[in-house]
Amino acid sequence: MRVTFYGVRGSVPAPGPTTARYGGNTSCVEVILGDGTTLVLDAGTGMRALGSTLLEGGRHQRTHLLLSHTHWDHVLGLPFFAPLWRKDSEILVYPLPTDAQERFQRTIFDDIHFPVSVNDIPAKVEFVKPSEEPWQIGPARVRRIALNHPGSAQGFRIDDASGASLVYLTDNELLRGESGEAALDALARFSESADLLIHDSQYLDADMPAKCGWGHSVVDDVLTLGKRAEARKLVLFHHDPDRTDGDLDKIKVRSTAWLAEHAPETALCVAMEGQTVDLAAK
Repeated sequence: MRVTFYGVRGSVPAPGPTTARYGGNTSCVEVILGDGTTLVLDAGTGMRALGSTLLEGGRHQRTHLLLSHTHWDHVLGLPFFAPLWRKDSEILVYPLPTDAQERFQRTIFDDIHFPVSVNDIPAKVEFVKPSEEPWQIGPARVRRIALNHPGSAQGFRIDDASGASLVYLTDNELLRGESGEAALDALARFSESADLLIHDSQYLDADMPAKCGWGHSVVDDVLTLGKRAEARKLVLFHHDPDRTDGDLDKIKVRSTAWLAEHAPETALCVAMEGQTVDLAAK
């Protein structure tokens, strides 16, 4: 399994010299399974560059798009996804299993927000309602879990037939104290022994309590989840748009030290645009 980050920022794109190294595009992650099947996690602004890459490599014919939710920063790149404008492309979209399909179409492709109707898109677009039970995409077993975010969101676990596993939990607020313990345990079980655990890490303790309830997690709480889940590698993701490259470097140093002391079996990665992680078959 090969995982490439095309967008790692949260809330709003953050271009500029102070964010250039980690990147300013919003959430979009490509996952290539062992048999070459392409999955995309979220459709933030990073999806534009991903579309170009797929076309250049002749890999645009079939894409599985798994959406955590349909807030702007997670869908803004979809209208600019090059395969969408090709008749020889098929895109299977897995939105929230509520009324998200209707809301998604209405919000993104209308004459208010975008000049092209969903009915005029050349590609074949199919909406697939995610099951509460595990389902198959190519050689991978996929599961979903509900997350703590305003308006609701979902996370995914992808277990490839090769044995590699990835968990994607973004736009999720980990709560402290008794109120959050049950949810933390559930997420730890869902993420147990994952080769790669990607989690929303937008905030620091200094951001609280002002941003409590906004649906994003504090880095220290994400480290605790990584330890409890015994993940092989923990990825800090969905960086705050005001977080500079220097800020993220400091977070990386401090978080690496914490894991070395409390969970030495778990490696740390601070998500960076353009970064690729290869997960070995087992």
